[in-house]
Amino acid sequence: MRIALCQLTASTDPKENLAAVQDHVRRAADVGARLAVLPEASMVQFGVALGQVAEPLDGPWAEGVRSVSRETGVTVVVGMFTPAPGGRVANTLLATGPGVEASYDKIHLYDAFGFKESDTVAAGSQVVTIDVGGVRVGLATCYDLRFPELFRAHADAGATVSVLPASWGAGPGKLAQWDLLVRARALDATVWLAAVGQAAPDPSADPEVPTRIPTGVGHSALIGPDGTVRARLGGEPGLLAADVDVEETARVRRAVAVLDNRRL
Repeated sequence: MRIALCQLTASTDPKENLAAVQDHVRRAADVGARLAVLPEASMVQFGVALGQVAEPLDGPWAEGVRSVSRETGVTVVVGMFTPAPGGRVANTLLATGPGVEASYDKIHLYDAFGFKESDTVAAGSQVVTIDVGGVRVGLATCYDLRFPELFRAHADAGATVSVLPASWGAGPGKLAQWDLLVRARALDATVWLAAVGQAAPDPSADPEVPTRIPTGVGHSALIGPDGTVRARLGGEPGLLAADVDVEETARVRRAVAVLDNRRL
């Protein structure tokens, strides 16, 4: 299965961002991708009043994503915000495509490094997988990357691939942590991991310098089930298509049976 890693920088305008998402999905179709993965918060960047822009899954923003999925035949996973009880929002991944209609609400909220996502965002509770052309794919978002049990839950549900849209915060050591964690999570669960982050609004910004809000550092990557980097982008916006061999997942799991050998 060919996956397109679509690394973009979201603005404060959902309509502008929808047009950018649609453009990336069309480009993904042009390179033969079956699955296009776009960042967390593609609907609108962090730092705006999320409750004022959040829309339900049957609202116009999500319908705009569905329309380009129908047009191209590409399954799309993209980050948006949906209304939640108590005036909060959910940090939601919309997954839509041929035979696919699902959503995942981010379970682990980013209450770290001086940012408190839980002030405005309600946590999800459900592990979600989808099937894309016979390949089971697990859904995770950004800070979920620090919790290996979610990716093992994907594997337990039959996933051979996990996708991780993100808007990773800049700061001392954060890019190194991203590179380490994406490889570690692939190894933990022996899955392919497609980690797609937002590119920084300022491409010349030093990723070691923290920003007020997590606006992204780029460096999206496809990691093999043996933990090796198979494809990677830099810090600037871009699209990278790469192929996933699900049979390799089976071979790695036979060689290193960490899922079967678990005791805890």
